[in-house]
Amino acid sequence: MPSDLWNRAMHDAETGRLQEAIASVRMRQRMKPKDPEVTELLGLLLQRAGDLEQSLHYLQRGVELLPGEPIHHHNLATALLAAGRVQQAIDIWKRTLQMAPNLELAWMGLLNGYLEAGDSAKAIEAGERGLACTPDWPDLVANHATALERAGRLEEAIDALERFLERHPGEHLLRSNLLLLLNYTSRDRQRIRAEHDRFGAWLPLAPGMANLTHGKAALTSGPQEVPAPADARAPLRIGVLSSDLRSHSVGFFVEAFMRERPTDVQLIAFSNAPPSASDPVMQRLRALSTRWHDVAALGDQALDALIRSEGLHLLLELNGHTAGGRLSALAGKPAPVIVSAIGYPNTTGLPSIDWRLVDSITDPEGSEAFCSERLMRLDPCFLCYTPPDAAPEPAMPPPDAAITFGSFNNASKIGPETVALWSRVLLAVPDARLLLKSRNLGDPAACAALQRRFEQSGVAPERIEPLAFAKDRQHHLQLYERVHVALD
Repeated sequence: MPSDLWNRAMHDAETGRLQEAIASVRMRQRMKPKDPEVTELLGLLLQRAGDLEQSLHYLQRGVELLPGEPIHHHNLATALLAAGRVQQAIDIWKRTLQMAPNLELAWMGLLNGYLEAGDSAKAIEAGERGLACTPDWPDLVANHATALERAGRLEEAIDALERFLERHPGEHLLRSNLLLLLNYTSRDRQRIRAEHDRFGAWLPLAPGMANLTHGKAALTSGPQEVPAPADARAPLRIGVLSSDLRSHSVGFFVEAFMRERPTDVQLIAFSNAPPSASDPVMQRLRALSTRWHDVAALGDQALDALIRSEGLHLLLELNGHTAGGRLSALAGKPAPVIVSAIGYPNTTGLPSIDWRLVDSITDPEGSEAFCSERLMRLDPCFLCYTPPDAAPEPAMPPPDAAITFGSFNNASKIGPETVALWSRVLLAVPDARLLLKSRNLGDPAACAALQRRFEQSGVAPERIEPLAFAKDRQHHLQLYERVHVALD
């Protein structure tokens, strides 16, 4: 493929002209329908745009046109995984590795496939094989750490990230992964604060952003107040940046805020998730927005520029260090006031973030010592939940049911101290059971690790009931009807 076509298309995609890139490459593909590289590029661009079926069509065609090219097989498997066709993706990665045993991309893909299939043991093995080929690839290190965490080996995951960051301290995405995992531990809060500050200190500005800040003072003089519009008649413009403006926990907590905004306030959404016409929450949030931008394909500099172009008075970011976050695009402070909320339960460590929305339960008096931002407490509770459509009414278990405690949370958060506390509860109520639901618990390694912890605390395995999946959200919510007391 002519490198200028590839370079131009990828540059357009990363600077907000994805549809223009698709149109240009589609035209070239129609002119040369048997060119495997052009066909492949079109499939990759369509995948970025969230058009998975069309993407699969062209990526499959690219494999057929050039069956001996391992990268084409890898790209097809990646698209299949994104479309939820997990086993097909795994099978293709296995065949790809038979063709190219040292292809680190395929080892990474196989790791991700096994994670999606709920087999952390095989994911860890794939990660180790890939790291043997390329030990200093940050993305592979990060995903291998995720596999360790999913298997219940949290401390090993943290250790792997810390060792890598000692050698490569500027890898800010890995540092974000480390910070998220530290929240699952009982490490000293000052140490965790220091780690977050280290993230802010090492985070570089993307090229071209260094001279675009809202003034150096904004980054050094502490949290800013929301500026009043220069024209008193002009509407207040609030931006919302998140990868979770969709059917996701954050989406259910931000919907009320977006729905109840005053009519004289403009709300501009920046969605860092693939667009989905079939996601009802995404479609509702889109309808509630004055303007909606799909930004998942944008690089940091382009996202910074887009946020600036909207002339916001305030930007609300909802990810922090969770998956899909774009803190690196906010380092240049593209809005005069930036507030973090909902998605991440700790400080960001980023000097350009002015405030965090919290309350006196999540962040009691004195928590300021552990935050780089100023805390805005909205008491009694800063969260406002919008139930999913057709959510069942809460109901108690049947009168003859054994007392059941329940926790429907990421099992990685259930550390030794939590297990010890919950075990004391179970031992104090001899006939009680504990119902645990987590995606991780579909993984045999993770399930066994958690059950071992309870057994070491004196709780018999038959008193712990692990669940991995409900077939849909309705059934997930109905499972609460089996729980007398929820444990957080």
